[in-house]
Amino acid sequence: MLQCLQGNVRVWRRFCRHRFAVWGLGFILVLMAGALLAPLLAPQNPYKIGDDFSAAPSREHLLGTDPLGRDVLSRLIYGSQVSVSVGIGAVALTTVLGILLGLESGYFGGVSDMIIMRIADVFMSFPSMLLIMIISSIAGPGLDRMILIMGILGWPSVARLVRGTVLSIKQQDYTKSAVALGFKPQRILFLHILPNALGPILVNATFGVARAILTESSLSFLGMGINPPTASWGNMLTDAQSLTTLTARPWLWVPPGLLILLSVLAFNFVGDGLRDALDPRSQGVTEPRR
Repeated sequence: MLQCLQGNVRVWRRFCRHRFAVWGLGFILVLMAGALLAPLLAPQNPYKIGDDFSAAPSREHLLGTDPLGRDVLSRLIYGSQVSVSVGIGAVALTTVLGILLGLESGYFGGVSDMIIMRIADVFMSFPSMLLIMIISSIAGPGLDRMILIMGILGWPSVARLVRGTVLSIKQQDYTKSAVALGFKPQRILFLHILPNALGPILVNATFGVARAILTESSLSFLGMGINPPTASWGNMLTDAQSLTTLTARPWLWVPPGLLILLSVLAFNFVGDGLRDALDPRSQGVTEPRR
């Protein structure tokens, strides 16, 4: 227990050396807090149509209003709920499917390994964005549908990562000892192999959240994701398609675009920090002398 705690402390120290990762983690915590406390933080009802259409920022509307007179700041805060839900939900589903299939494929091998990997090859042979767009156009827009589609289509990369890690760990002495002692495969997989494979999985999941947020924003911008009146950063950018809005009404597209950019960068920075912290040799990071 003490060794585990000391190991966690060392990982946290290496993570804190990555300054951008710490900043990214802080931004993510603020983003998640804003999503959870959106009803309390939003100054106005994000769906209330007012009399001031496309009004410039003022004391009443700090970031102005959209073409329907709705408060932009309130819609931004509520839009964070969509981004956080899609990012975490899709990646959680992808990670669970990828872990289960990757463990099955890497540990048992044989026919199951061949079938799972060939199915993964089929999924990965199509451009993911194009495939998501096609399925979304058939299934229709909606938050739950988007999470399900992105979660199901994203498992092959996680399964391949887990499979490769399992093939390496399976050759370790402690795994062979567990097999020699007669432990059940389920115990070996979930108590001995999976805990030692969590590092690469966690890093991949962090990058996956950034990809999911960017994908949701792109689909919503194209009208295939979250449809109005539900607030989403992607569909808020839809109002910025005209040249007049781009030049004369920056409050309609700069705030949502900036939040998408910062969110994606934050998760990518955290992923870089976790990668260096969990595997310091990959970047030449060494422990300080005592």
